[in-house]
Amino acid sequence: MKKIVVLSGAGISAESGIKTFRDSDGLWENYPVEDVASIEGWYRNPKLMIDFYNERRRQLEHCQPNDAHKIVAELESKYDVCVVTQNVDNLHERAGSTHIIHLHGELTKACSERGKTCVQDIGYRDIVFGEKTPDGGLMRPFIVWFGEDVPLLSAAADEVQSADILIIIGTSLNVYPAAGLLYYARPDADIYLIDPKDVQPVRRQVKFIREKATKGMQILKEQLL
Repeated sequence: MKKIVVLSGAGISAESGIKTFRDSDGLWENYPVEDVASIEGWYRNPKLMIDFYNERRRQLEHCQPNDAHKIVAELESKYDVCVVTQNVDNLHERAGSTHIIHLHGELTKACSERGKTCVQDIGYRDIVFGEKTPDGGLMRPFIVWFGEDVPLLSAAADEVQSADILIIIGTSLNVYPAAGLLYYARPDADIYLIDPKDVQPVRRQVKFIREKATKGMQILKEQLL
């Protein structure tokens, strides 16, 4: 059975109603990205960060996987599929994908501020500011912010290296270190990139599908299945 690795970004969830900061001049839901998506932002104003991600979690509860998520899951019928996602939503899981690496954390989980220990699944509930974890640390969103290490990057690179087919969908390839995963692909791997916009030039032979995620995955599904 051939192996597919899907590298997904914000564009795959945008059609489910989840907003991104990719196209908004450094703003995410009207906040500067450095205030709500960096470890420095946490140090400056942890309550703002908790409130911000509580709202994202409430929104996620009412979002549904779209056809792109569902087609990715459907590929498991004929391929060994691993999804490496930069997204913190759970739409891949809810669509039926079974092997997912969340590079940037998971919105429905919380952890201690003391090094992301005491991770717990909180579903869609709010984190109460001042809430503590079993180790006595302040509870925070289980999110990898700018300025923090990406602990699952090595595991993701290993998956990409073993892929026969790499599908890049909904990511601008501008945010490192995740963007560098493309270059772990074997020379003989088939690489597809789905995005409606021009992305940065890549130093590999890539088959571009310039469509939104849902339409692009439908086109690719017809080729792969």
